Amino acid sequence: MAKVKILYVEDESFLGKIVKESLESRGFEIFMEEDGGKAVALYNTCKPDICVLDVMLPNKDGFQIAEEIRAINEKVPLLFLTAKSQTEDLVKGFKIGGNDYIRKLFSMEELIVRLENIVKYTGNKENTDKKEVINIGKYTFHLPRQVLSTKDNEQKLSFCEAELLKVLYQNRDKIIARRDILNLLWGNDNFFNSRNLDVYITKLRGYLKADPSVEILTIKGIGYRFLMGSG
Repeated sequence: MAKVKILYVEDESFLGKIVKESLESRGFEIFMEEDGGKAVALYNTCKPDICVLDVMLPNKDGFQIAEEIRAINEKVPLLFLTAKSQTEDLVKGFKIGGNDYIRKLFSMEELIVRLENIVKYTGNKENTDKKEVINIGKYTFHLPRQVLSTKDNEQKLSFCEAELLKVLYQNRDKIIARRDILNLLWGNDNFFNSRNLDVYITKLRGYLKADPSVEILTIKGIGYRFLMGSG
């Protein structure tokens, strides 16, 4: 199997060297750039499978880089690295088309788990594109393409939005604990990931609001229950 190519943009040389060497030891092929202004040119040269972008960079920040990459390729997964935790920063990244967020200082194991999850669900589209098409009320959810559609509208989901909707659907009509969702999607239930989950739940509710029979109920102090109509 060919190595997964990662564009890694990070201006902290020492951290970048550690991350690059650790990922290479796990079989990833890393293309690293410290200057945000040169990142898109490197993207066009190496054609990566995943982009890992620090948010705070010289000459061009991670959000600007992501916007330019999204204009070139709307499907390549984007993972942001950030020292920020404000909800508005998370929302900005997701609106640009980010698939995931990880907060500095992160553990290498957490980063690797997130990258492996992205590879798992985006790396074999040829074999899965005709599968995993789910009817949710009046919606059609195409998991491999990360698309939620009706007769009149098509909504592109981020990687984590699609994974969250999949988990909710698989546990429909049951109560699923927040802790279990957080561990499934991010590998731990820390505060930062919990904030991410709140953002995703709000966004999914907005995407599903055209069908009143589809609901994501909050079970206070426990988690969520996903209810859906029959279409």
